[in-house]
Amino acid sequence: MAEQFTRIDALDGLATKLQELVRKAVPDGTLRKELLTGTWIGHPLHPILTDVVIGAWTSAMFLDLIPSQKSREAADTLIGIGILSALPTAAAGLTDWSDFEGPPKRVGAFHAAGNVAGLSVYALAWVARKRGHRGLGWALSMTGNAIATGSAYLGGYLVYGTGAGVDHTAFEGGSTRWTPVMALDDLSEGKVTGGNAKGVDIILYRTGSTIHALSARCTHRGCTLKSGEVHDTSITCRCHGSTFRLEDGEVVRGPAHAPAPAYEVRVAEGRVEVRRAKKGS
Repeated sequence: MAEQFTRIDALDGLATKLQELVRKAVPDGTLRKELLTGTWIGHPLHPILTDVVIGAWTSAMFLDLIPSQKSREAADTLIGIGILSALPTAAAGLTDWSDFEGPPKRVGAFHAAGNVAGLSVYALAWVARKRGHRGLGWALSMTGNAIATGSAYLGGYLVYGTGAGVDHTAFEGGSTRWTPVMALDDLSEGKVTGGNAKGVDIILYRTGSTIHALSARCTHRGCTLKSGEVHDTSITCRCHGSTFRLEDGEVVRGPAHAPAPAYEVRVAEGRVEVRRAKKGS
């Protein structure tokens, strides 16, 4: 069902303009983008924040079933907490979505629209409750919860159906045995060179007697690092500015939150050989 949203282009124009606004507000290579994308915690920030919103509103729904003044007051407070926490949650989600293209962009647009609708209805519910209109407030809360649940369903499809926000090298593999890639003479000094190690695209970079090798795919959105720019000991993806350390693939700067898979390198009989480095080595 959710995949049908990938074929609906009704929000394409608005989505493109909104992405442009978000990119201007949260440019690549800035600290605020790293904070909102979750570079500092090693995985996306948005899913963590959604738990606060959904948890607050769901708890309020159950408290509404308890016929007591304290329960009603607690439910009202939780709805307010959900409304307030929805703001940073939306900021993190929009920052992630601003880099999406294709099907994830479309589904994300409907996911965002659903979240705005749900938030708006919950805001009306909170106002109604504070004015003493308990019945209307309860009805609006139930409506907001239904909308938020549908939007959350689309959010789940974004991750598990399209792979949005997932490390693009998570299932890449890579042999742990030494694999010939190219002749040493074909590897130019100070130039990013593409290679293939048993079906996995990699990049190699030679400086003096040292050769570094990483996966050729950026973990952030899957862009190729073959056209990346090398500065000192790191390489920067041209798509969104994620920077990885050449030595071990660790993230130097986001928005990427997962390190690039690194390869050990050796030269044997004039040929460059690589093998997937063990994590933590």
